[in-house]
Amino acid sequence: MTFKLSSMLLGLGIITLGLTSCNSISGSNGDKEAAVPTDTTKITILQTADIHGQLDPHPELFWENDSIIFRDRGGLAHIQTLFKEEKAKNPGNTVIIDGGDLIQGSGYAALSEGAIFPDIIKNMDYDLIVPGNWEVVYGKEVMMNVMQGFEKPIIAQNMFHDDGEKKELFPPYWIKEIDGVKLGFIGINDPDVPVRQNPIFSEGIDFSGIDDSVKDLIKKVKHEEGVDALFLVTHFGIFKQVELASNPIVKDVDYILGNDTHERVREPIQGKYARVTEPGAFGSFVGKMDLYFVDGKIVKEDYELMDVDPEKYPADPQIAELVDKAKEPYEEHLETVVGYTTTPIYRYLTVENPMDNMITDAARWKTGADISISNGFRFGNPIVPEDGKPAPITRANLWNLLPVNEKVKTGKATGKQIKEWLESEMHNAFAQVATERFGGWLVRFSGMEVDFNSQGKKGERINSVKVNGEEMKDDEYYTISACVRPGDPLDNLCRMPNVKDVEVKDYYIHDVVEEYLRENSPVSPKLEKRAYCEHLGPNSFSTVPGTDYEFH
Repeated sequence: MTFKLSSMLLGLGIITLGLTSCNSISGSNGDKEAAVPTDTTKITILQTADIHGQLDPHPELFWENDSIIFRDRGGLAHIQTLFKEEKAKNPGNTVIIDGGDLIQGSGYAALSEGAIFPDIIKNMDYDLIVPGNWEVVYGKEVMMNVMQGFEKPIIAQNMFHDDGEKKELFPPYWIKEIDGVKLGFIGINDPDVPVRQNPIFSEGIDFSGIDDSVKDLIKKVKHEEGVDALFLVTHFGIFKQVELASNPIVKDVDYILGNDTHERVREPIQGKYARVTEPGAFGSFVGKMDLYFVDGKIVKEDYELMDVDPEKYPADPQIAELVDKAKEPYEEHLETVVGYTTTPIYRYLTVENPMDNMITDAARWKTGADISISNGFRFGNPIVPEDGKPAPITRANLWNLLPVNEKVKTGKATGKQIKEWLESEMHNAFAQVATERFGGWLVRFSGMEVDFNSQGKKGERINSVKVNGEEMKDDEYYTISACVRPGDPLDNLCRMPNVKDVEVKDYYIHDVVEEYLRENSPVSPKLEKRAYCEHLGPNSFSTVPGTDYEFH
């Protein structure tokens, strides 16, 4: 049986954030100089997350002084140098974790179906790996082969063979003892994988949610195994992870090392029972936590979100050589230039992004549909013009923008259907109850102008919807294009059900964007208020209800 995380959390009676922690920790970010006894054991935990197949340094977006700026960050060889330097500062007392979504998200990952990664990852200094929601993208068998090739411990408490016996795919937890301090780690993947991803990806895998099995496992690891500090390494997003931190089910948990939503948590978020981290994405950042123990108790914490600056951390020669070798069979094809842009292309905002505007414009240009839609997420490294010259767009960039290449699908829906679907998508992105959020980013589109109130009630957020400058009519049919999601019903378009006159085209979305770029380069995508909310403004990054967290 598959359990849904949101319903299980609600059923367990989550307590709202804002309460004082029962596990008081001195010396967190605001108190770096707190006194530490001399008989202290210092343990360092380094965490990466959501690398999404990014092998090399790349432009990264930062929000500073109310402006978007770009800096080069990331690269696996540079991450390895950071690992080595940090391990040297605390020899033998450092644990390095990746929280999932490692093997998908780039052209090199997709064309090799993840096969480029085992040789690289097994030679990096990772101690522990947790699968994410995208690890299933190439199918169960490929996922298992790739991850086993890492030759590292892999844990996931809630992934099972879908064979009626509920046999675990991976061990549910991992224990590491350092200088007499016993650390326990429990891995939990997103139970909504079969819904969030194309359903066909996870065939043969069953998922459970935050249910009694999690409660029982926490009790076992904490009390029967006798760990001094207990960590949940979770991959289901900042909203649900923060909510879980105040659920009595985690009263014996010290930290939730979160992943999935690409958030840049620069100071752990305190729940009633546990503290939550999340270390950005694309290998641009590494979360560093120094914990100080006396007699098995945490007495002090220092946390830092470290930038992987390739100038500060030169490439590790061994990993750089393995990366070059991995890229070689695909490099000529992927580094081919397919177009140019005069404006930065990025996808970090919750409502509208230049990257999605270009993709949906291309789909509407090709299909002639009234409206073209694309799923909302935070994928894709920015493409940034320099020195006043248009920036080239390569096939590698295209795979970063569209990490799954599916056929285009068209159909017809009434204005009433479209509005109901938009209301559902808005609730997924902006629900004030964190467990009701699904992803956290609004669906993207071309051909519509939507004015809405993110703070409105469920089903009552839309102020107006216009198509071709005119108010959408409830009883009129509009043509729509989207991408096929294998495993979905034929009459479903991007989670919109009961669409009429559905047609699956004989071309793929990558072909559409390449053709559009050949005909229209250089393009200049920008924010156009296709979807606009006065409360959020044009530059809306993530919001986490009940906290003062800000993305920057």
